[in-house]
Amino acid sequence: MPANLRGNKRERDVVFPANVQEDQNCRPGQKGRERRGSNPRRPSVAGEGRDDTLTVRDHNAGGACEKSEDVADKYAELRCKSCGSGDSEAEMVLCDGCDLGFHTFCLRPILAAVPAEEWFCPSCTKSPAVKEFPKIQTKIIDFFRIEKFSGAPESKKRRRNSGNLTLSKRSRKLAVHNPSKDPDRLLEQMRSLATALTTSNILYSDELTYPPGCAPRESNDASLEIGGMQEMSKDDRAAYELSKRMWREGQVAPLIVKHDPGQGFVVEADSAIKDMTIVAEYIGDVDYMKNRVNDDGNGIMGLLFTNNPSSELVICPDKRANIARFVSGINNHTREGKKKQNLRCIRFNVDGEARALLIAIRDIAKGERLYYDYNAYKSDYPTQCFL
Repeated sequence: MPANLRGNKRERDVVFPANVQEDQNCRPGQKGRERRGSNPRRPSVAGEGRDDTLTVRDHNAGGACEKSEDVADKYAELRCKSCGSGDSEAEMVLCDGCDLGFHTFCLRPILAAVPAEEWFCPSCTKSPAVKEFPKIQTKIIDFFRIEKFSGAPESKKRRRNSGNLTLSKRSRKLAVHNPSKDPDRLLEQMRSLATALTTSNILYSDELTYPPGCAPRESNDASLEIGGMQEMSKDDRAAYELSKRMWREGQVAPLIVKHDPGQGFVVEADSAIKDMTIVAEYIGDVDYMKNRVNDDGNGIMGLLFTNNPSSELVICPDKRANIARFVSGINNHTREGKKKQNLRCIRFNVDGEARALLIAIRDIAKGERLYYDYNAYKSDYPTQCFL
C-alpha cells in the first residue's frame, strides 16, 4: 500500500470546514488490491499448467494432450457472449459451467475483477429471486430490533432566532435526517431495506462488528491513520449520535431501496434530503486488508490506512450491513457520471475508533438515486463500466 495517498480530482468545489474535510481515503470495492491476473481463466496447452475444471473435463473426454491444440484453437477465438466482441481479453472471464466468455464490464452487476475461484454466468447460476419482505409492523420491528416505534417523530417547537445577522450565514455542520411523518411510509422504507438484505442473505447491523477470525476491535485505532483522522466537533458528534438513535427507534432516513434489473439493488431519496445530512454510516465486519486480497465482494470499504500495510482495515458488508451497502457508485470517467454524485464518504475519529459516514454534498431531490465516488482513494475500481 503506497504511503503517498492520492485521490481523484473533484468534479466541483465543495467547501468543508476544518472538521469536515473531504476524505480522499474512503474507498469501497476491492480497494488496495491488485487485479488477479491479466488473462481470463482458460485451459492451457500441454506443459503450461492447467485450469482445474477444464483439465478434468478434457481427461474425462479421453486425454488432455490429444485435445490441447483443439482446446487452444477454441479459446483463441473467444468472444463475449453479451457484446460479441473478442477485444479486452484481460477483462474476459470464462464460465465454469458453460465455458462461454463474458467481459467483466458487460455483466450486470459488473465484476470488479476476474475471479480467482470458480465463477458461473447468470444463465448457469440461479440468482435468488427478490422476495418482498412482509409489510407487517411487528415483523419489521423485530427484523431491525427497533427499541421503540412511535410511528412518527415528535414535533418540537423551536424558538425563533433573535435576528442576529451573524447567525444567518450558512453553517457547514453535519445535519440529522428528517424522517417521514407518515407511519405507513416509514414501514415501507424499512420493508424495502429488509427485502434487499434478506434477498442478499445479509444480516442487518447498525454497528461495526468484529467477529472471530477477523480483525479484533483493538486494531481499530484511529490514531494510527496516516496523517491523522478528522475529529468530530461537539455539534457534529451530537448530530451523529442523534442520527444513530433515530435509526434504532425506527425514525429512519427517507430512503427507499429498489431493485434495478441491470444494477441490482439501488437506493433513492424518498423525500428531499438537505446538504450535509448524515445519510448513513458504512457498516459491516471489520477485517485486515491483507485477509481480503482474494475477496470478490464489491462492497469493501477502506476504514483505516496506516504506515504498516499489514494493519490496514476494511469494512466488509457481505454478511452484516445496513442501507449503505446498496448505495451506487458513479462512473468517474465521464462528466455525466460525475454530475450524479450527491454523497461523499468521510471518515471520523469517534472515541478513538475510525468510522465512515456517507454525507450529502448537496441538496438531494425526492426520487433521486444516491451515488458516491468508489474511487475517491485511487482509480482501481472499474467504474468506467458503470451506467
